[in-house]
Amino acid sequence: MKGLMQDWPLLASTILDHANTNHGEREIVTRTTEGPIHRYTYADLHSRSRQVAKALEKQGIVLGDRVGTMAWNTHRHLEAWYGIMGLGAVYHTINPRLFPEQLVYIINHAEDRIVFVDLTFVPILEGIQDQIGCVETFVIMTDAEHMPQTSLKNAVAYEDLVNGVDDDFAWKVFDENTAAGLCYTSGTTGNPKGVLYSHRSNVLHGMAAGSKDAFSVGSMDAIMPVVPMFHANAWAIAFVAPMMGSKLVMPGMQMDGASIHSLLEDEQVTFTAAVPTVWLMLLNHMEEGNLKLSTLKRVAIGGSACPQVMIEKFEKNYGVEVMHAWGMTEMSPIGTLGALKAGMENLSQDEKIKQKLKQGRAIYSVEMKITDDNDEELPNDGVAFGHLKVRGPAVASGYFKGEGGNILDQEGWFDTGDVSTIDSLGFMQITDRAKDVIKSGGEWISSIDLENVAVGHPEVAEAAVIGLPHPKWDERPLLIIVRKDGSNVTKDEILAYMDGKIAKWWMPDDVAFIEEIPHTATGKIQKMALREQFKNHRLPTAAV
Repeated sequence: MKGLMQDWPLLASTILDHANTNHGEREIVTRTTEGPIHRYTYADLHSRSRQVAKALEKQGIVLGDRVGTMAWNTHRHLEAWYGIMGLGAVYHTINPRLFPEQLVYIINHAEDRIVFVDLTFVPILEGIQDQIGCVETFVIMTDAEHMPQTSLKNAVAYEDLVNGVDDDFAWKVFDENTAAGLCYTSGTTGNPKGVLYSHRSNVLHGMAAGSKDAFSVGSMDAIMPVVPMFHANAWAIAFVAPMMGSKLVMPGMQMDGASIHSLLEDEQVTFTAAVPTVWLMLLNHMEEGNLKLSTLKRVAIGGSACPQVMIEKFEKNYGVEVMHAWGMTEMSPIGTLGALKAGMENLSQDEKIKQKLKQGRAIYSVEMKITDDNDEELPNDGVAFGHLKVRGPAVASGYFKGEGGNILDQEGWFDTGDVSTIDSLGFMQITDRAKDVIKSGGEWISSIDLENVAVGHPEVAEAAVIGLPHPKWDERPLLIIVRKDGSNVTKDEILAYMDGKIAKWWMPDDVAFIEEIPHTATGKIQKMALREQFKNHRLPTAAV
């Protein structure tokens, strides 16, 4: 027997319709690429997105076509997204931080017919346009006044394209499982793989991410997604904010501490999200200028493990609650968030911070488990750590065009490639990537834990740990440090600082100092590059 409910497909356009009807007056603020602050409303976004859809249809874009976007977080990028989806086409977010050969690969693999590009990224596409013949038109996201001289073929100013039509456009209606978005992984080996989101998965994921024990936002909040839209949907905020009617503050291209702080204060932001490197810049800027945060209540930190010292500064110095987050492109991307549970209200602040070092609990729609090397499920006791596997309606079932083959096991579980623990209350903690965990004497050492302790030293700017071969123990840890400007901190001082904060047998066998640690396009440490760089490094204990 089926229920007698209306067949109402979960399409992304319904999110924008809801925002227009119920929160049409709510403001969207953008620091534009051209410089000035731009202000308008959800009603304006609704109208302009329909103009984008109509303009794309006029260009011959149809259901299922891929349309690329290489752009910062701006109102125009939002318009393009919702216009593309409302037409039934697929937005393809292009990460400008990828290498040129990777950009060529993903644009051709996606078969993008049109690419929307911000002013700052025009030179990137000019440099590769001869290799991306699938692109018919480049839409430069500016107005006629700021339109640059460019060699890009069929280049048109965004405002000319949009204003060439009216907003008399009815959203297309189709099955909710229709593809809506395409985002490629920034994998460190081989070509990036495409994760193809559906309308249904985006809507469900947005509903889950905005819930009380997740981002916990509503119509009275002002949200600033510092995490780019080309990093897995800006962690779903592009859907959460209009769904909840929150004021939306788009930071554009300026990610420095001063620019972020001014927007947080000027626009009275209550919730924001980004990777740790962004918050490091913000915290340094505030400490140098003795600045405060007057309205910010919560900050989500993910992409890589959040150091304890960062949580302490936000919560103790500025009264801002940290939401430690974890996820991945294949998960749309939020998997867990560190909301405390009932019964933890009376913990001391230090005890709460210790709990928040974990990546948190699964949001609704995400199931998790850990297994050993034989695929046997391990207990959720907070001690055993194994391969982290997930499944759910916003978790990928495969990669675009079948790349990578079958990525699920027989029960539908996806192996994240992370190694973690899960405690009895459901809190998960990443201990490492499976390929980065250090296996010493038959036991595992977490490089992430070592890095988080080391970066707590006041003279350490960044830390990374890799395993190097050892004749007795198989592998032992090498700690790689970037000193803060003006620091001459030594190996002995670093190890003395770490003593007592980690197990004795976890202590790094050596410390190396370098000027810069390499990162991936999404800000993660490139352990593979470090292993290549230090492949001839001999640990002082290797002769023992």
